[in-house]
Amino acid sequence: MGIESILILLLVGAIAGWLAGILVKGYGFGLIGNIIVGIIGAFLAGLILPRVGFTLGGNAILASIIYATIGAVILLLIIRVVKRA
Repeated sequence: MGIESILILLLVGAIAGWLAGILVKGYGFGLIGNIIVGIIGAFLAGLILPRVGFTLGGNAILASIIYATIGAVILLLIIRVVKRA
């Protein structure tokens, strides 16, 4: 993996984590936390969304941000449910 790929991964993770924090109110983890939430969310979305038939085409970076954001929102909702239990 080249340095460009790593930078894109971090950028997509940061944007996705930030968007998920806005969508799921009350969750803001700072830059590093948003990157981690976004990357884990992208992994989670990569596992779940194709199995339910949801795929995106077109612009690769925009599709990656959307995928990672959806996964990050799912992750934050799971965290919210676990904290309440």
